[in-house]
Amino acid sequence: MSDLDLEPTTELTPPGYSETKQAHLKRLRRIEGQVRGIARMVEQDQYCIDVLTQVSAATKALQAVALGLLDEHLSHCVAHAVAEGGQEGDAKLREASEAIARLVRS
Repeated sequence: MSDLDLEPTTELTPPGYSETKQAHLKRLRRIEGQVRGIARMVEQDQYCIDVLTQVSAATKALQAVALGLLDEHLSHCVAHAVAEGGQEGDAKLREASEAIARLVRS
């Protein structure tokens, strides 16, 4: 691992989503309910297309949460690190780029 590789940190500063944490948790609980509903549909042998439609809706909901978290990360964590410059800024940019690549592939 190089000096620029970032490990999960326990920074003293709050995460970029700290102001919207409750809204994210509410959305995630709603998505959790959607997924439980999908499991019930499968248990009840519901029509395949109906199940797939619900899977698609849950996937889109998770993607929306991910995009919100990414936006907050970029505008808070990455912007702060880049403003300070140096290796930390470079590492945060690379980390964000890798996260975006994972989201695009999913």
